[in-house]
Amino acid sequence: MEPPDCLFLTGGNMGISEEWQAVKYREVFDEETRGLSRRRNSDPNCKIEDLEGILKNLYIMDGSDWLGRGGVQDIIMAATIAAYELFISDWKAELGL
Repeated sequence: MEPPDCLFLTGGNMGISEEWQAVKYREVFDEETRGLSRRRNSDPNCKIEDLEGILKNLYIMDGSDWLGRGGVQDIIMAATIAAYELFISDWKAELGL
């Protein structure tokens, strides 16, 4: 699974000092995707609706940033949300939904 382009984190002009952001984004995206795959394969009770519920809560958490998470946590949240969105979308496509 390929993550969505994460250049939005740097405004599309990534220099050496910003490369760590793309690396972190990819690391979190891959980790989340592996975890979701393991869960789907090992938990017969795991359903798309369950993951959609978690995604809904992630959206709420993302919008509730009134104290400010900081750059690293923003990257982690964006990559986590992207992983859930893509995983759910791919699973639905696989089922023809």
